[in-house]
Amino acid sequence: MADFLLPDLGEGLTEAEIISWLVEVGDTIAVDQPVVEVETAKAMVEVPSPFAGVVTARHGEPGETLAVGSVLLSVGEDANLTARGFSEPGVVVPAPAGPVDEGSGNVLIGYGTSAAPRRRRRSRARQPQPAAAPVAGAKPAVISPLVRRLARDNGVDLASVRGSGPGGVVRRCDVEQAVAAATKPVEVAGERRIPLKGLRKAVADKLATSRREIPEATVWVDVDATELMAARAELNARRPDRPISLLALVARFTVLGLRRFPELNSRVDGDEIVVIDDVNLGFAAQTERGLVVPVVRDAHRLTTGELAAAISARTAAARDGGLGPAELTGGTFTLNNYGVFGVDGSAAIINHPEAAILGMGRIIDRPWAVDGQLAIRKITELTLAFDHRVCDGGTAGGFLRFVADCVESPVSALADL
Repeated sequence: MADFLLPDLGEGLTEAEIISWLVEVGDTIAVDQPVVEVETAKAMVEVPSPFAGVVTARHGEPGETLAVGSVLLSVGEDANLTARGFSEPGVVVPAPAGPVDEGSGNVLIGYGTSAAPRRRRRSRARQPQPAAAPVAGAKPAVISPLVRRLARDNGVDLASVRGSGPGGVVRRCDVEQAVAAATKPVEVAGERRIPLKGLRKAVADKLATSRREIPEATVWVDVDATELMAARAELNARRPDRPISLLALVARFTVLGLRRFPELNSRVDGDEIVVIDDVNLGFAAQTERGLVVPVVRDAHRLTTGELAAAISARTAAARDGGLGPAELTGGTFTLNNYGVFGVDGSAAIINHPEAAILGMGRIIDRPWAVDGQLAIRKITELTLAFDHRVCDGGTAGGFLRFVADCVESPVSALADL
């Protein structure tokens, strides 16, 4: 008999919520087989077993939160495996200590493989229930993790939802209808209470920590982005199969600025300022789960085209819920394009423990003086919030002015594309 403990799932994560079990008590499982799907404050993860044998107990139910190191699964000896020489009598087969089959992809701290993380298909196919009224105790037919997440975030019991999809599969619209039906005043007319947990709680905790610990200051400047818009249009006309976003272009200017003003690519550790050599660029992305910050590591080593591709890939993965903890942590500077929400400026909160965050507002037509003449130009506002402990206004202003100059005259900054 062996107990499988909930492993460390990433940087600083101490707990995870059970989303769904992928095995039943009595099932025979193999080493590296996914046994449970959990959600941390960073991502949803399928957790593979380091043991082979028979599942004798599952410790926890869907919706329950377990601390790292808690018993997750108990696995006993499988006589068939023993007979075939896979284990000695009374011994459960553990995962190998070193790298195993490169096809696995189940990488978790403490065990696993050397392959890059990727989402696995579940080894046990789930058969959807017929389209009928939910039966007490029956498992709901849910395929999409986004549907499960939507239900969980709104406190909807999927077992009580009638699925309108093929074979009774519960779809997003079914959950949304259940949410609308369940949203009623609580104690006071017009009031409802939403649990602060999961990703929302993680974001809340980080923002509160930032406000408590970082003495931030803010500088901003209006910028003529007319040439930037023209340069982007010309670039994308040359490479229509690999379009470059405005965020990617500003990200390129940001990386160049951080190489000139490295004090902003830093963090405060006690009584020391730690200036970081590598630029791991985070960028804010709005998803159905809420706001997440994917990270492009070693952004300073990438060309503009490579940086654009990395941002595009991580944005798509974030919206699909496919980013792992390693891709959502370790940033050294954050970029936020809040202009997509139709606003001009924002007093952004620094992504603790980083030292600064650069924001970009919407780009709109405004009257602008050009060579002494009034003209209509494409104007945006850039805003930099910075930790005043790591630098003074001269450094912050110099960085912001450098990025602004790149926006106004982008050709030289894009020479490496």
